Amino acid sequence: MSKATGPVYKVALKRRRSNLTNYVKRLALVKGMVPRMVVRKSGRGVLVQFLAFTPKGDTVIAAVKSANLSKQGWFPRCNAPTAYLSGLLAGKLALKKGVKDFNLDIGMQTPSKGSIVFAALQGAIDSGLSTNYTEKMIDDGRISGEAIAAYAKSLRASDAAKYNKVFSAYIKQKFSPENIVDAFKAAKSKIQSQ
Repeated sequence: MSKATGPVYKVALKRRRSNLTNYVKRLALVKGMVPRMVVRKSGRGVLVQFLAFTPKGDTVIAAVKSANLSKQGWFPRCNAPTAYLSGLLAGKLALKKGVKDFNLDIGMQTPSKGSIVFAALQGAIDSGLSTNYTEKMIDDGRISGEAIAAYAKSLRASDAAKYNKVFSAYIKQKFSPENIVDAFKAAKSKIQSQ
């Protein structure tokens, strides 16, 4: 197949070519004139930001990295409970700065049921903010870490070597992943009392 050339060929913007920005989706979100809740996940954690559009560029209203949750007694990883708590904390901060409602911006991530993105969304909704998103895309057991605790218990009983490998980061911090639900509830109550 030959390269497209000629007077009608239009080169896409660099961020679109490298699959970083969908400008059609971004324009629709910006036209809403409502702050956007941007959720980005990495291999080590979650970033939740509330952004407002200005002609000079987006302004950050409130931002929370999952590493900030260690101040609340939580051991942050890239999982659903961490995303929920990050969304809850970011929602509380945005609420203090005058944000009442928002639109969810997941960027180029695929919206799949049970995704970390929707855990962060649920956290922001539980903080008192409103959004036009009504369908619940993640169950409460996954948000609280019940699935992680059950997997840790079954893995510890069946294969101790694999348990030590999979949960090595928690073990290094002297935290038992079987107690993740209790730690989640404690961190959630600490954030809600702020």
